[in-house]
Amino acid sequence: MPASLQRLKHHQNRLRQCTRCPAMQGPPVTGNPVLSTILLVGQAPGPKEIDIHRPFAWTAGKTLFGWFSKIGLDEAAFREHVYMAAVCRCFPGKTPKGGDRVPAPAEVTNCAPWLAAEMEILQPRLILPVGKLAIGRFLSLDKLTQVVGKVHHIELQGKPTDVIPLPHPSGASTWHRMEPGKSLLKEALGLIQQHSAWRSLTDT
Repeated sequence: MPASLQRLKHHQNRLRQCTRCPAMQGPPVTGNPVLSTILLVGQAPGPKEIDIHRPFAWTAGKTLFGWFSKIGLDEAAFREHVYMAAVCRCFPGKTPKGGDRVPAPAEVTNCAPWLAAEMEILQPRLILPVGKLAIGRFLSLDKLTQVVGKVHHIELQGKPTDVIPLPHPSGASTWHRMEPGKSLLKEALGLIQQHSAWRSLTDT
């Protein structure tokens, strides 16, 4: 087993035992321990993901993997070849009105070292942040229209990395189903499909 894979598995074992945020509902969710040059970063798991212990395991995941299937990777292949992380790894719980609670800044800060460790181990060439909270970890933005549909070149731990943001595939959001979001999503998926890190998985 490569040393980097051992490090990643050890990291995930520690992550799954994390109890730093008392208001969060765990246990923390992790994806497969994949040594990938592509890193997907979600916002936070929902209650179904906590039960199933898999990121994007429910309705939003069906939409997300539908997008990726159009550009060459179905759900099984994606989970096997792309590392899946999140800004927060536990379910934040519901708001009094019934929607999922947005993680508090302190909870985001508490969880940040886990993502930083994964980026250090993986040294990703392509980062796919999904949703505004995840995008904000890498780029400054006020509106999704400012960043979706573009490749953003950043430096991550001293190395160049590309960021291609995606909207959140939540059924509660209409952004990706209406213009200009619909067209910007199509642009983003086209850019992912053309990226060398993605093509290394799909070209045969």
